[in-house]
Amino acid sequence: MIKKIWPYARPYTGWIAAGVLCAAGEAIFELLIPLVMSDIVNIGIKTGDEAYILANGLKMVVMALISLALGVGSAIFSSIAGQNFGANLRRAQYAHIQGFAFSNIERFSTASLITRLTGDAHSMQMALTMGMRLLVRAPVMMISALILSIRISLQLSSVFLVAMPVLAVCVGTILIKTSPMFRSLQEKTDALNLVVQENLAGIRVVKSFVKAEEESEKFARRSRDLKATAESAFGMVVINMPIMMLIVNATLIAVMWIGGGLVHTGTLEAGDLMAYFTYIMQIMVSLMMVSMMFMMMTRSVACGKRIAEVLEEAPAITDDGAQPDAVVEDGSIDFENVSFKYSDKSAEWVLRDVDLHIRSGQTVGVLGGTGSGKTTLVSLIPRLYEAGEGTVSVGGRPVGEYTMRRLRDAVSVVLQKNTLFSGTIRENLLWGDPNATEEQLWAACRAACADEFIEKMPGGLDYDLGQGGVNVSGGQKQRLCIARAILKQPKVLILDDSTSAVDTATDAKIRRAFANELKDTTKLIIAQRVASVREADLILVMDGGRIAAQGTHEELMQTCDIYQDVYRSQQEGVSLDG
Repeated sequence: MIKKIWPYARPYTGWIAAGVLCAAGEAIFELLIPLVMSDIVNIGIKTGDEAYILANGLKMVVMALISLALGVGSAIFSSIAGQNFGANLRRAQYAHIQGFAFSNIERFSTASLITRLTGDAHSMQMALTMGMRLLVRAPVMMISALILSIRISLQLSSVFLVAMPVLAVCVGTILIKTSPMFRSLQEKTDALNLVVQENLAGIRVVKSFVKAEEESEKFARRSRDLKATAESAFGMVVINMPIMMLIVNATLIAVMWIGGGLVHTGTLEAGDLMAYFTYIMQIMVSLMMVSMMFMMMTRSVACGKRIAEVLEEAPAITDDGAQPDAVVEDGSIDFENVSFKYSDKSAEWVLRDVDLHIRSGQTVGVLGGTGSGKTTLVSLIPRLYEAGEGTVSVGGRPVGEYTMRRLRDAVSVVLQKNTLFSGTIRENLLWGDPNATEEQLWAACRAACADEFIEKMPGGLDYDLGQGGVNVSGGQKQRLCIARAILKQPKVLILDDSTSAVDTATDAKIRRAFANELKDTTKLIIAQRVASVREADLILVMDGGRIAAQGTHEELMQTCDIYQDVYRSQQEGVSLDG
């Protein structure tokens, strides 16, 4: 885990080193102050030498100011290193996630990835920021104070031989018990975030089904689980403090008892006893700081392992076998004995023995029942998934020979679940072509029949859609997504049931626009309505992961029972509606 994460802190080793030196210097100057104070009591006050007292008092003030300056420097340097380290972790995770194939993303829930990008990264950031100060200052102060206290009185220091092992055993026991609890705590946080994300994303469904109470109870259950885990984890951490205070106070009493006797017998100077008390408090405070830091580090290790899991996840689809200069020349598509399943462990193939040849510029309709493999079939074309067996080719080359950027720039996909982003209509459309002119934007909108409602909106193309396009209807959202895809001027356009929310008249207009304005583009249209694909050059009928039949509408009406059944059922539905 450290080997995987440390490179993101390495650029700031200079700041880390400066912070460490400042923290060590701060501790050393603080430790020198009791020695000067001891001399004031033992010499200045004892002899009544006011000049000596003032000179050493001034020396204490200077030491305190230097310690303060070093402390401020340590805080600044540690903050700079920690903030940049956290930013690098978040950036690295986000960039790595962008390279994931669908199969990689499915290994982690969205809520879990968000927690790892935010909460886990913040925990690691705080561990570095606090660790630079506490894990340097506390050991330096503890060891130095221990040496100086032994120098003052070896007899008094024997008290530590009892106190420190007891403290070490207590802290070690607590760390062992809390380590798995913190891992569980982060997983419970993932589960809670998942409920929140699903509920907010599907708030309209929740309200329409009057499920607010059930969702609230689900949230409450997850929240109670998180609270119980947090109470267990932090309860163990809280126990650490009273145990430490008990040991500290017992040590102080023992030092008072033994030290008082030594002063009474003249074996130890009163000033030395005062200095000793200061050192013993510094030692105990340092021990508490170290133990608390270990608690924080225990949680940070759990968070670091979760971050490392994301960074170590190898993208399932890469450009390793690609030819950098390969360009998609046309929209021809070929499937040769292609089979696919989502996991190597799965017994069933989602697609089996698919052979398919589509000429560039053809319009291809894809029909089939739920789970027949329609979406999976078209997802192999832009390499959203990788074929398990066989070869998928576009433009006469296997898709693996193109870089993903080149391939996906040539293939526009309008998925079944339409996605718009916060911002204006213009900003969303420019995803298709960042350099598109006003005329090109409106041409794409007209082709997608989106101009009809955009012209009526305040601001037109500059109308703000809100988060996820909440200000437009499902059909309007689909048309905007189609317009965005058209702007790419792709070699292949894939529409995955993306006109399901528009009326049949608008659907027909969109198909006519495709025929007139995208003549050279290969168009694959997944649809539930026969009317949407009836005029296609080729219609595929999917069943059980295979192409059960392919041909024109007229050919399928003669040869394919499945197609005939679908057509008749829809015709009967139209008659009944009439």
